[in-house]
Amino acid sequence: KARMAKVYVGNLAGSVTSVDLVSLFARAGQVRGALAVSDKAGVCRGFGFVEMADAEDAILAISLLNNTELNGQKIQIDRGSLGGAVANGAKHSARRKAPTATN
Repeated sequence: KARMAKVYVGNLAGSVTSVDLVSLFARAGQVRGALAVSDKAGVCRGFGFVEMADAEDAILAISLLNNTELNGQKIQIDRGSLGGAVANGAKHSARRKAPTATN
């Protein structure tokens, strides 16, 4: 069975919702889920993630939808991770390791 593939979507307008992402990415294939990352007021923070059914759908989504307009802004789509969770800072926390002390 093919693994699901997650893509990163950047340069999102503040008005974009997860439903908007699902609607747009459904043009490229089966969407398993989407998250437009928002602040406490519900305003999109400018990025999100879409999980496609498989890598082929993710590649198609990138080729079809990268640099297209959504709610007045051209979006940027990049490959996320295959199967792994990227949201909630998991990708960035790995870079914040404490320096090792040398005695």
